[in-house]
Amino acid sequence: VQLQASGGGSVQAGGSLRLSCAASGRTFSNYDMGWFRQTPGKEREFVSAMSWSAGSTKYADSVKGRFTISRDNAKNTVYLQMNSLKPEDTAVYYCAARPGIGVVITTTPDRYAYWGQGTQVTVSS
Repeated sequence: VQLQASGGGSVQAGGSLRLSCAASGRTFSNYDMGWFRQTPGKEREFVSAMSWSAGSTKYADSVKGRFTISRDNAKNTVYLQMNSLKPEDTAVYYCAARPGIGVVITTTPDRYAYWGQGTQVTVSS
């Protein structure tokens, strides 16, 4: 499956952005979808994920209550609504996909087989 992330940009602290990740090539609804982020010199960090059935979601503690993941299987797209952004949210954000298995969501980057190209999010104070 091919993934194309978009929606990044520069905002001030407290602002909002919505990231999108469009998928193509396979049956989108069969895949768990995740968002990760990475800053220079650091490992890729889990942000949020949603199961293939949309029945389960998971968030990193650092974004819980501020970010919301959703998916539209008719549009083959997963979204990440980011509100109340903080400077520490600054990173390159990546979407990822893995074949869905049950309702268990993994937060480990290595478990995701497909990755988008990343979109930069910069939050200024």
